[in-house]
Amino acid sequence: MQVQVHTNDHIQGGESLIHWAQEEVATKLARFRDHVTRVEVFLSDVDAGKSGVADKRCVIEARPNGRQPVAATAEAAKVADCVAGALDKLVRSLGDDITRAKDRQGRETIRTAE
Repeated sequence: MQVQVHTNDHIQGGESLIHWAQEEVATKLARFRDHVTRVEVFLSDVDAGKSGVADKRCVIEARPNGRQPVAATAEAAKVADCVAGALDKLVRSLGDDITRAKDRQGRETIRTAE
């Protein structure tokens, strides 16, 4: 599973933030390692440097094998909080998406996105 992290100019942290985010994503999505090929994390400051209550945004997009991308978004006052929130939402969404791809007997469904 490949993890890419993108930030805008108003997010501080550099390489250490990117490395931390990659490890968080790899840890939280470990059970989906066989189903997901790539994960992209987008971190941004909503109000461009001004202080605010929930001014950090994290959008995470996962690309499951043979399925449409699954995305989750969260906003918080701190980058770590918005990453954690988006990851929690993504774990639930990926679990639902992968479960829907199988029928009751555990076989792959014929209704896959092409």
